[in-house]
Amino acid sequence: MKILFTKTALGLLALGAVMSSCSKREQSQKTGITYNDKNNGGYERFRQSHPSPGPGLVPIEGGTFVMGGSADQDITYDYNNVRRRVTVPSFYMDETEVSNQDWLDYLHWINITFPQDRELYYNAVPDTLVWRHPLSYNEPYVDNYLRHPAFQDYPVVGVTWDQAQDYCSWRTDRTNENILRETGKMVAWKDMGKKGGGGDAGIAANGQPFNTDIYLNGQMTGAGIDGKKMMPNLSPNAQAGTGKGGKAVRPVRMEDGILKQAYRLPSEAEWEYAALALAGNTQFENIDDGKIYTWNGMGVRSAKKKTRGLIMANFKRGNGDNAGVGGYLNDKADITAPVRSYAPNDFGLYNMAGNVNEWVADTYRQTSFEEFEDFNPFRGNEFSNKRLADPSKGLYAKDKYGKPIKDPAHANKKLKYSELLALQQQNTVAQSANPNAPLATTPQTGSLPADSLLPKNSGKAYNPDARGEKDEVNKALYGTTTLVNDHSKVYKGGSWNDMAFWLNPATRRFMDQDEASAEVGFRCAMTLVGAPEINPNGKPHYPVKKAKPFKTR
Repeated sequence: MKILFTKTALGLLALGAVMSSCSKREQSQKTGITYNDKNNGGYERFRQSHPSPGPGLVPIEGGTFVMGGSADQDITYDYNNVRRRVTVPSFYMDETEVSNQDWLDYLHWINITFPQDRELYYNAVPDTLVWRHPLSYNEPYVDNYLRHPAFQDYPVVGVTWDQAQDYCSWRTDRTNENILRETGKMVAWKDMGKKGGGGDAGIAANGQPFNTDIYLNGQMTGAGIDGKKMMPNLSPNAQAGTGKGGKAVRPVRMEDGILKQAYRLPSEAEWEYAALALAGNTQFENIDDGKIYTWNGMGVRSAKKKTRGLIMANFKRGNGDNAGVGGYLNDKADITAPVRSYAPNDFGLYNMAGNVNEWVADTYRQTSFEEFEDFNPFRGNEFSNKRLADPSKGLYAKDKYGKPIKDPAHANKKLKYSELLALQQQNTVAQSANPNAPLATTPQTGSLPADSLLPKNSGKAYNPDARGEKDEVNKALYGTTTLVNDHSKVYKGGSWNDMAFWLNPATRRFMDQDEASAEVGFRCAMTLVGAPEINPNGKPHYPVKKAKPFKTR
């Protein structure tokens, strides 16, 4: 009896402790105000968590590495990737290249969302004519490679850099829309076609497709859009809403940590770092062995017992040898191979060498390694601002597809509100007089102080286009004495039709952003926000103490 009483008492004490801890809400460390309490103004704080990767992505723990360091020698004498130590922040990257099936999903969405817009669909279709060669019979690939189910898991090719960027934007919106609908924050998919539940799949009740930026700006809400499990609105200014019992609700915000970051093309530094995957050869910050390819060793054949002698990537072994000898095809592919072919590298990424070259986000310059920053290096920034349709309400202007219209950035600093209104008014007047006139990026003389929109002590006007930063080439020479210009984009990795030299992650080539090839595809990346350490378990850490609660009495 005594033992039973003791156990019961301990259980009640434990339950009381749990209830007590649950009832204690977090406080502001600077004001002592309690968070998530609708009675004191509704200040909100959300659970700090490490964001999970979006669909198809794997985490890549960043760090320092020698960019260009895996190149044994510059046999092309391009002098375009001399060794430079840089730091790459942690990020997410696609496990595989974007496949034909992935692209067909994209085309299907365009077809059902904008069925009358043939131009949009036509511009999104890859150029299947890249397979044509005057002295090669490749017409079956022209007709079948993109759409035949036999090739559905093969990497999409014939895609320009611009098309890849459009796909990344589309993928971001579809991923976030799916999260919101599956969790009830927006009308569920199954309710989209019902009366009062929105329109067709992909079209909101306001007649436009979901866009992440427009949604986060509060411009997608109301009947036919709001779901049954909206976020509670703790603001004292909130009105009774559609929540349970008429409680006030609101759309998801960035602070909730529910939506994913934007999909994008990886930078060249990110791509090279992820391809090398030196983390697999690292112990206690010591790199035991370098790499020439995305795998260990000096050769291109597997040394493992079960796969001994097999080629470890899809590439061209020599002139006229794309697949090996019939009866025992070595790399099992004559053109491209399925995106999950061959063994992944130490980050879990497939085909970072061979199969298809991959677009990266960088603009090509031969001497980028001398000029870019050593933290998160990247050449290709074109800074922009979202145009405001109504500055007084903070509403974004939208194009006919429901996306925010972006204009070149006005300055490298935040404008004053008066400057923002003056610039908006100037553009409104200009657009009403001539709808096709370009928008101003700086106010007219006399409307604002002359230097109000310029960086301090810059001595020159602000240029939002940084693709040619530190460029010494006269742009008038583009296309005359050089093929390199602001539209030249880098691709890396080697392809099914390349020799083994191009499998080295340090090699780099370029192509115009509106050109395509049967040897170039792409994969997406995503920024990782928060702490850079991916797997902290089992590693030493300094203890972090919680802030002491403030007591008013």
